[in-house]
Amino acid sequence: MFRWCFIGTGALAHQVAREICRSGRHAVTAVYSRRFEKAEEFAAVYGGTAYEDVAAAISAEDVDGVYVVTPHSSHYEYVKLAIELGVPVLCEKPFTTDVKKARELFTLAKERNVYVAEAMWTWFSPVARQVKHWVDSGEFGEMQEVFISYHVPIGKNGGRLTDPNAAGGALLDIGIYPVTYIYRLFGRPQSILCRGDVRDGVDHKEEIYMKYPGGKVWRATVSMDDFYGTEYLQLRGDKAKLRQKWFHFAKQAKLVRTSGGNEVFRGDGGYLNEFDLVASEIREGRNFSAYVPPQATLDVLVLLDECRRQMGLVYPFEEKL
Repeated sequence: MFRWCFIGTGALAHQVAREICRSGRHAVTAVYSRRFEKAEEFAAVYGGTAYEDVAAAISAEDVDGVYVVTPHSSHYEYVKLAIELGVPVLCEKPFTTDVKKARELFTLAKERNVYVAEAMWTWFSPVARQVKHWVDSGEFGEMQEVFISYHVPIGKNGGRLTDPNAAGGALLDIGIYPVTYIYRLFGRPQSILCRGDVRDGVDHKEEIYMKYPGGKVWRATVSMDDFYGTEYLQLRGDKAKLRQKWFHFAKQAKLVRTSGGNEVFRGDGGYLNEFDLVASEIREGRNFSAYVPPQATLDVLVLLDECRRQMGLVYPFEEKL
Protein backbone atom coordinates (compact mmCIF):
# COMPACT_ATOMS: atom_id res chain seq x y z
CA MET A 1 0.00 0.00 0.00
CA PHE A 2 1.43 3.37 -1.04
CA ARG A 3 0.34 6.19 1.24
CA TRP A 4 -0.37 9.66 -0.17
CA CYS A 5 -0.65 13.14 1.18
CA PHE A 6 -3.11 15.09 -0.97
CA ILE A 7 -2.50 18.82 -1.17
CA GLY A 8 -5.68 20.17 -2.72
CA THR A 9 -9.24 18.92 -2.49
CA GLY A 10 -10.91 20.14 -5.68
CA ALA A 11 -12.80 18.17 -8.33
CA LEU A 12 -9.69 16.52 -9.79
CA ALA A 13 -8.47 15.47 -6.34
CA HIS A 14 -11.80 13.70 -5.76
CA GLN A 15 -11.66 12.03 -9.17
CA VAL A 16 -8.13 10.74 -8.61
CA ALA A 17 -8.72 9.62 -5.02
CA ARG A 18 -11.81 7.62 -6.01
CA GLU A 19 -9.89 5.72 -8.67
CA ILE A 20 -6.66 5.00 -6.85
CA CYS A 21 -8.24 4.08 -3.51
CA ARG A 22 -10.52 1.52 -5.20
CA SER A 23 -7.46 -0.39 -6.37
CA GLY A 24 -6.37 -1.35 -2.87
CA ARG A 25 -2.79 -0.39 -3.78
CA HIS A 26 -3.00 3.25 -2.67
CA ALA A 27 -4.40 5.11 0.31
CA VAL A 28 -4.93 8.75 1.24
CA THR A 29 -3.39 9.19 4.69
CA ALA A 30 -2.99 12.98 4.92
CA VAL A 31 -4.97 15.87 3.45
CA TYR A 32 -4.31 19.59 3.32
CA SER A 33 -6.41 22.42 1.92
CA ARG A 34 -6.21 26.15 2.51
CA ARG A 35 -9.71 25.76 3.90
CA PHE A 36 -9.44 23.24 6.72
CA GLU A 37 -13.10 22.27 6.51
CA LYS A 38 -12.51 21.10 2.93
CA ALA A 39 -9.64 18.90 4.09
CA GLU A 40 -11.89 17.43 6.79
CA GLU A 41 -14.64 16.70 4.27
CA PHE A 42 -12.17 15.06 1.89
CA ALA A 43 -10.62 12.91 4.63
CA ALA A 44 -14.08 11.81 5.76
CA VAL A 45 -14.70 10.37 2.30
CA TYR A 46 -11.31 8.91 1.36
CA GLY A 47 -9.62 8.40 4.71
CA GLY A 48 -6.57 9.90 6.33
CA THR A 49 -6.04 12.85 8.63
CA ALA A 50 -6.91 16.43 7.79
CA TYR A 51 -4.19 18.95 8.66
CA GLU A 52 -4.33 22.68 9.21
CA ASP A 53 -0.57 22.97 8.61
CA VAL A 54 0.77 21.89 5.22
CA ALA A 55 4.26 21.02 6.49
CA ALA A 56 2.75 18.74 9.12
CA ALA A 57 0.68 16.98 6.46
CA ILE A 58 3.67 16.43 4.18
CA SER A 59 5.98 15.18 6.93
CA ALA A 60 3.46 12.91 8.65
CA GLU A 61 4.91 9.51 9.50
CA ASP A 62 2.33 7.63 7.44
CA VAL A 63 3.08 9.50 4.18
CA ASP A 64 5.16 7.92 1.38
CA GLY A 65 4.57 10.59 -1.24
CA VAL A 66 2.85 13.92 -1.86
CA TYR A 67 0.35 14.65 -4.63
CA VAL A 68 -0.04 18.36 -5.40
CA VAL A 69 -3.39 19.08 -7.07
CA THR A 70 -3.97 22.79 -6.43
CA PRO A 71 -4.40 25.76 -8.81
CA HIS A 72 -1.38 26.20 -11.08
CA SER A 73 -0.10 29.32 -9.37
CA SER A 74 0.58 27.47 -6.09
CA HIS A 75 2.37 24.39 -7.46
CA TYR A 76 5.83 25.88 -7.00
CA GLU A 77 5.49 26.63 -3.29
CA TYR A 78 4.10 23.21 -2.38
CA VAL A 79 6.57 21.21 -4.48
CA LYS A 80 9.46 23.21 -3.05
CA LEU A 81 8.25 22.59 0.50
CA ALA A 82 7.92 18.85 -0.11
CA ILE A 83 11.45 18.69 -1.53
CA GLU A 84 12.85 20.66 1.41
CA LEU A 85 11.13 18.21 3.77
CA GLY A 86 12.62 15.28 1.83
CA VAL A 87 9.30 13.76 0.70
CA PRO A 88 8.78 12.47 -2.89
CA VAL A 89 6.27 14.54 -4.85
CA LEU A 90 4.02 14.13 -7.86
CA CYS A 91 2.70 17.49 -9.06
CA GLU A 92 -0.20 18.06 -11.42
CA LYS A 93 0.41 19.68 -14.77
CA PRO A 94 1.56 22.25 -15.52
CA PHE A 95 4.42 21.49 -13.14
CA THR A 96 4.93 25.23 -12.68
CA THR A 97 3.66 28.33 -14.46
CA ASP A 98 7.00 28.95 -16.22
CA VAL A 99 10.22 27.12 -17.01
CA LYS A 100 12.41 29.15 -14.66
CA LYS A 101 10.51 27.92 -11.61
CA ALA A 102 10.59 24.34 -12.89
CA ARG A 103 14.37 24.43 -13.34
CA GLU A 104 14.76 25.65 -9.78
CA LEU A 105 12.67 22.78 -8.45
CA PHE A 106 14.39 20.05 -10.45
CA THR A 107 17.79 21.43 -9.42
CA LEU A 108 16.75 21.46 -5.76
CA ALA A 109 15.33 17.93 -6.03
CA LYS A 110 18.61 16.67 -7.48
CA GLU A 111 20.59 18.36 -4.71
CA ARG A 112 18.35 16.89 -2.01
CA ASN A 113 18.03 13.48 -3.72
CA VAL A 114 14.21 13.67 -3.69
CA TYR A 115 11.90 12.18 -6.33
CA VAL A 116 9.89 14.75 -8.31
CA ALA A 117 7.64 14.23 -11.33
CA GLU A 118 4.97 16.08 -13.27
CA ALA A 119 1.60 14.31 -13.26
CA MET A 120 1.21 14.37 -17.05
CA TRP A 121 -0.98 11.26 -16.93
CA THR A 122 -1.06 10.82 -20.72
CA TRP A 123 2.57 9.69 -20.81
CA PHE A 124 2.13 7.18 -18.02
CA SER A 125 -0.51 5.61 -20.29
CA PRO A 126 0.36 2.48 -22.33
CA VAL A 127 -1.80 3.71 -25.23
CA ALA A 128 0.12 6.97 -25.74
CA ARG A 129 3.39 5.09 -25.50
CA GLN A 130 2.17 2.62 -28.15
CA VAL A 131 1.33 5.49 -30.52
CA LYS A 132 4.85 6.82 -29.99
CA HIS A 133 6.24 3.35 -30.72
CA TRP A 134 4.37 3.26 -34.04
CA VAL A 135 5.76 6.68 -34.96
CA ASP A 136 9.32 5.85 -33.90
CA SER A 137 9.31 2.48 -35.69
CA GLY A 138 8.27 4.05 -39.00
CA GLU A 139 4.78 2.56 -39.20
CA PHE A 140 3.39 5.84 -40.57
CA GLY A 141 6.13 6.26 -43.16
CA GLU A 142 6.61 9.90 -44.08
CA MET A 143 4.31 11.91 -41.86
CA GLN A 144 2.06 14.23 -43.86
CA GLU A 145 -0.37 15.60 -41.28
CA VAL A 146 -0.49 16.00 -37.51
CA PHE A 147 -3.46 17.74 -35.96
CA ILE A 148 -4.82 17.81 -32.43
CA SER A 149 -8.06 19.44 -31.32
CA TYR A 150 -8.94 20.05 -27.68
CA HIS A 151 -12.07 22.18 -27.38
CA VAL A 152 -14.24 21.89 -24.26
CA PRO A 153 -16.39 24.77 -22.91
CA ILE A 154 -15.08 24.48 -19.35
CA GLY A 155 -14.28 28.17 -18.99
CA LYS A 156 -17.95 29.08 -18.95
CA ASN A 157 -18.12 27.74 -15.41
CA GLY A 158 -15.73 30.47 -14.22
CA GLY A 159 -13.76 29.65 -11.10
CA ARG A 160 -9.99 29.21 -11.33
CA LEU A 161 -10.09 28.85 -15.14
CA THR A 162 -11.06 32.50 -15.57
CA ASP A 163 -8.94 33.77 -12.67
CA PRO A 164 -5.60 35.36 -13.72
CA ASN A 165 -4.32 35.08 -10.14
CA ALA A 166 -4.71 31.30 -10.35
CA ALA A 167 -2.94 31.18 -13.76
CA GLY A 168 -6.24 30.31 -15.38
CA GLY A 169 -6.92 30.00 -19.08
CA ALA A 170 -6.89 27.41 -21.83
CA LEU A 171 -3.17 27.08 -22.52
CA LEU A 172 -1.91 25.81 -19.16
CA ASP A 173 -5.01 23.79 -18.37
CA ILE A 174 -5.75 21.97 -21.64
CA GLY A 175 -3.38 23.39 -24.27
CA ILE A 176 -0.53 21.68 -22.48
CA TYR A 177 -1.92 18.31 -23.65
CA PRO A 178 -1.58 18.77 -27.45
CA VAL A 179 1.73 20.63 -27.11
CA THR A 180 3.11 17.84 -24.92
CA TYR A 181 1.76 15.13 -27.23
CA ILE A 182 3.32 16.59 -30.35
CA TYR A 183 6.58 17.22 -28.50
CA ARG A 184 6.72 13.65 -27.17
CA LEU A 185 6.13 12.20 -30.65
CA PHE A 186 8.46 14.45 -32.63
CA GLY A 187 10.75 16.25 -30.19
CA ARG A 188 11.26 19.95 -29.68
CA PRO A 189 10.21 21.96 -32.75
CA GLN A 190 12.41 24.45 -34.56
CA SER A 191 9.85 27.12 -33.75
CA ILE A 192 6.33 27.56 -32.43
CA LEU A 193 3.68 30.06 -33.50
CA CYS A 194 0.72 30.78 -31.24
CA ARG A 195 -2.30 32.91 -32.06
CA GLY A 196 -4.54 33.36 -29.07
CA ASP A 197 -7.57 35.13 -27.72
CA VAL A 198 -6.82 36.82 -24.39
CA ARG A 199 -9.65 38.42 -22.44
CA ASP A 200 -9.81 39.69 -18.87
CA GLY A 201 -6.32 38.44 -18.09
CA VAL A 202 -6.65 34.83 -19.31
CA ASP A 203 -6.43 33.09 -22.68
CA HIS A 204 -9.61 31.48 -24.02
CA LYS A 205 -8.39 29.80 -27.21
CA GLU A 206 -5.30 29.22 -29.33
CA GLU A 207 -4.13 28.05 -32.72
CA ILE A 208 -0.66 26.57 -32.32
CA TYR A 209 1.77 25.70 -35.12
CA MET A 210 4.91 23.69 -34.37
CA LYS A 211 7.52 23.74 -37.16
CA TYR A 212 9.88 20.80 -37.76
CA PRO A 213 12.72 20.10 -40.23
CA GLY A 214 11.73 19.66 -43.86
CA GLY A 215 9.06 22.33 -43.67
CA LYS A 216 6.70 20.14 -41.62
CA VAL A 217 4.22 22.12 -39.54
CA TRP A 218 2.04 20.30 -37.06
CA ARG A 219 -1.05 22.06 -35.76
CA ALA A 220 -3.22 22.16 -32.64
CA THR A 221 -6.33 24.14 -31.78
CA VAL A 222 -7.42 24.72 -28.20
CA SER A 223 -10.47 26.36 -26.66
CA MET A 224 -12.18 26.46 -23.29
CA ASP A 225 -15.19 28.25 -24.79
CA ASP A 226 -16.61 25.80 -27.36
CA PHE A 227 -16.68 22.32 -28.84
CA TYR A 228 -14.90 21.52 -32.08
CA GLY A 229 -14.82 17.82 -32.88
CA THR A 230 -14.41 17.13 -29.14
CA GLU A 231 -10.85 16.10 -28.32
CA TYR A 232 -9.03 14.18 -31.00
CA LEU A 233 -5.64 13.37 -32.47
CA GLN A 234 -5.09 12.84 -36.18
CA LEU A 235 -1.87 11.40 -37.63
CA ARG A 236 -1.54 10.72 -41.35
CA GLY A 237 1.48 9.33 -43.13
CA ASP A 238 2.04 7.73 -46.52
CA LYS A 239 1.95 4.25 -44.94
CA ALA A 240 -0.67 4.54 -42.20
CA LYS A 241 -3.05 6.85 -40.39
CA LEU A 242 -4.66 7.14 -36.97
CA ARG A 243 -7.58 9.13 -35.61
CA GLN A 244 -8.16 8.94 -31.89
CA LYS A 245 -10.83 10.56 -29.74
CA TRP A 246 -10.01 11.69 -26.21
CA PHE A 247 -6.35 11.33 -27.10
CA HIS A 248 -4.96 12.34 -23.72
CA PHE A 249 -6.61 9.48 -21.81
CA ALA A 250 -7.48 7.08 -24.64
CA LYS A 251 -8.15 3.41 -23.91
CA GLN A 252 -7.30 2.26 -27.39
CA ALA A 253 -5.50 3.27 -30.57
CA LYS A 254 -6.18 1.96 -34.07
CA LEU A 255 -3.47 2.02 -36.71
CA VAL A 256 -4.91 1.86 -40.23
CA ARG A 257 -2.33 0.83 -42.83
CA THR A 258 -2.72 1.99 -46.45
CA SER A 259 -1.53 -1.41 -47.65
CA GLY A 260 -4.30 -3.12 -45.71
CA GLY A 261 -4.45 -4.58 -42.23
CA ASN A 262 -5.33 -2.69 -39.10
CA GLU A 263 -3.74 -2.95 -35.68
CA VAL A 264 -5.62 -2.14 -32.49
CA PHE A 265 -3.89 -1.58 -29.17
CA ARG A 266 -5.88 -1.40 -25.92
CA GLY A 267 -4.88 -0.23 -22.47
CA ASP A 268 -6.23 1.55 -19.44
CA GLY A 269 -6.20 5.32 -19.80
CA GLY A 270 -6.97 6.19 -16.17
CA TYR A 271 -5.01 7.72 -13.32
CA LEU A 272 -4.04 4.39 -11.79
CA ASN A 273 -1.26 3.87 -14.37
CA GLU A 274 0.35 7.08 -13.20
CA PHE A 275 0.11 6.36 -9.48
CA ASP A 276 1.24 2.72 -9.80
CA LEU A 277 4.28 3.67 -11.87
CA VAL A 278 5.23 6.64 -9.70
CA ALA A 279 4.93 4.54 -6.53
CA SER A 280 7.14 1.90 -8.14
CA GLU A 281 9.77 4.46 -9.14
CA ILE A 282 9.81 5.96 -5.65
CA ARG A 283 10.21 2.52 -4.07
CA GLU A 284 13.10 1.82 -6.46
CA GLY A 285 14.87 4.90 -5.13
CA ARG A 286 14.70 6.93 -8.33
CA ASN A 287 14.99 10.70 -8.34
CA PHE A 288 13.00 11.41 -11.50
CA SER A 289 10.43 9.61 -13.61
CA ALA A 290 11.40 7.63 -16.68
CA TYR A 291 7.89 8.18 -18.06
CA VAL A 292 7.74 11.96 -17.69
CA PRO A 293 11.41 12.95 -17.36
CA PRO A 294 12.41 16.44 -16.22
CA GLN A 295 13.67 17.43 -19.67
CA ALA A 296 10.25 16.77 -21.17
CA THR A 297 8.59 18.98 -18.56
CA LEU A 298 11.18 21.73 -19.10
CA ASP A 299 11.01 21.62 -22.91
CA VAL A 300 7.22 21.86 -22.91
CA LEU A 301 7.29 24.78 -20.48
CA VAL A 302 9.72 26.57 -22.81
CA LEU A 303 7.14 26.18 -25.58
CA LEU A 304 4.27 27.32 -23.36
CA ASP A 305 6.29 30.32 -22.18
CA GLU A 306 6.87 31.27 -25.81
CA CYS A 307 3.15 30.93 -26.56
CA ARG A 308 2.38 33.24 -23.68
CA ARG A 309 5.03 35.71 -24.83
CA GLN A 310 3.50 35.83 -28.30
CA MET A 311 0.04 36.39 -26.82
CA GLY A 312 1.30 38.97 -24.33
CA LEU A 313 -0.16 36.88 -21.51
CA VAL A 314 1.32 37.79 -18.13
CA TYR A 315 -0.28 36.81 -14.82
CA PRO A 316 -0.62 39.39 -12.03
CA PHE A 317 1.84 37.54 -9.75
CA GLU A 318 4.77 37.48 -12.20
CA GLU A 319 7.07 39.79 -14.07
CA LYS A 320 6.73 40.10 -17.82
CA LEU A 321 8.18 37.10 -19.67
